Amino acid sequence: MRQLALLILLASLGLAGCASSSTYKNPKDPYEGFNRSMYAFNDALDRGILKPVAKGYNAAMPDTGRKMVHNFFSNIDDIFVTANDLLQLKGKQAMHDFTRVWVNTIFGLFGLFDVAHDLEKHHEDFGQTLGYWGVGSGPYLVLPFIGPSSARDGVGWGVDSYYGLVENYPDIAVRNSLYVTDKINQRAELLDTESVVEGTLVDRYSFIRDAYLMHRQSLVYDGNPPRPKYDDDDEDEPPAKK
Repeated sequence: MRQLALLILLASLGLAGCASSSTYKNPKDPYEGFNRSMYAFNDALDRGILKPVAKGYNAAMPDTGRKMVHNFFSNIDDIFVTANDLLQLKGKQAMHDFTRVWVNTIFGLFGLFDVAHDLEKHHEDFGQTLGYWGVGSGPYLVLPFIGPSSARDGVGWGVDSYYGLVENYPDIAVRNSLYVTDKINQRAELLDTESVVEGTLVDRYSFIRDAYLMHRQSLVYDGNPPRPKYDDDDEDEPPAKK
């Protein structure tokens, strides 16, 4: 898993540094040909393996069990949310998120129960941290096995994964089981949302791309992104640092 993280990180850095004269309409997607190929690959993998497994997981696992799995991995995520809070100089939020970690770890049996549910769950990762310090998103990328990303978020994902607790767990069998369980649970949680939009989209690729870029922009600016500039589509977003 660490090798995959390094590969994604290097690929993202390489693509970010490439100059490309695109014939595609969206300036944020200069590698649309490559991205559509990767999208088709990921979609075939999802429809053939991941989605059927996720449906089986939902059918076999009771609601309480799925909730406990979600809480467990959410608690691990809160550790990295806290670290990125600190990297973004969000001291108050870091204390808030660290409180979630220690309360749920101690009183929630290593996060199986969300005892600290009254404390809002935040979402911060290293890609957002780079955005906070003024690093633009760069070109949109669809990464094999990973899905929608960007040059900045690909680097962020690589860093987060390289230092991840699950990815670095010493027992290979346990590590792989945790990783697969997390991904299956994530995919299962998307089934209901996916059913709402399935079959209603003319171009699913464009919808996912635009939704992803808007969502990430909103996260970097904590839900208050700057107004887009229409006079220069090639201009990247301004720094998020306040």
